[in-house]
Amino acid sequence: MTAVVHAAAPVAAVPVRRPVGYTPRRDVRLSGYERVLGRAGLGPVAGVDEAGRGACAGPLVVAAVMLKPSRLARLTELDDSKALTAKARNAAYSQIMDAALAWSVVTIPAAEIDRRGLHVCNVAGMRRALAGLSAKPGYVLTDGFPVRGLPAPALAMWKGDQVAACVAAASVIAKVTRDALMCDLAGEFPNYGFSRHKGYSTRSHMRALDAHGPCPEHRKSFVNVRGRMIADLGESPDDLLASPAELLAGSAELQADGLPDVEPNPGKSEAANSCYPAGTGQNGPIVDIIEEHGWPTAGIAAVARGA
Repeated sequence: MTAVVHAAAPVAAVPVRRPVGYTPRRDVRLSGYERVLGRAGLGPVAGVDEAGRGACAGPLVVAAVMLKPSRLARLTELDDSKALTAKARNAAYSQIMDAALAWSVVTIPAAEIDRRGLHVCNVAGMRRALAGLSAKPGYVLTDGFPVRGLPAPALAMWKGDQVAACVAAASVIAKVTRDALMCDLAGEFPNYGFSRHKGYSTRSHMRALDAHGPCPEHRKSFVNVRGRMIADLGESPDDLLASPAELLAGSAELQADGLPDVEPNPGKSEAANSCYPAGTGQNGPIVDIIEEHGWPTAGIAAVARGA
């Protein structure tokens, strides 16, 4: 007896139907996400980004901004701050100031970065910048990594300053503000050329460090700065490490400030000791910065416009 095999009829592909009005359009450039979130009732949308994370001198500057939906189309000069020339950034900055519903800037000095750690300062700076907005955001877009403890639902966007207008605007504000501060520091510390390289580790900057050693605005926790301190002081690296007693004193200081004292478990990996969810690529405790510093935030827009 011969078996009869019936070929299955081909199944027609069913097109994917996306909700109308809730899919970012490519033809609106950087404003697609803000428009979609606004239509979903999640506005106003705040973007947050920083400048100076990779520099070995000068402050870390974090900015948050919310843009008026009616002004998004007028941001013709807006782009990722790293892709713009200084002249184009200043033009974009002026447009952002005209289109901003609210904006805020936080500056964190080099000494604080050395004391708390770069990532801790970055996360705390984002929280402080968002808290400084004059209006509460309905949604927050961050650049690169997720941040807990924000005042609204949030989404971490890979290269957010290249795909979201509010994040790109925050990037421009942070960059223009920091550049203006570095130009001021160039007058205070003329040996390093801060007005040219803005504190980043260029060859000319490293030559100046070799010749003059670090100034108070250098981040002593950075390897290329700390290595030159060791050579300059003639001490061994072990002499510059904190002793167990100093580490215990630092722990007591954190507790006195009301900040959580994190005790790592020596039997677990760094990822296991992290307060971040597994798979986020982040590690270490989240600690807020509670002091106020000498860097001015009031009137900083006027300084930045003249950069």
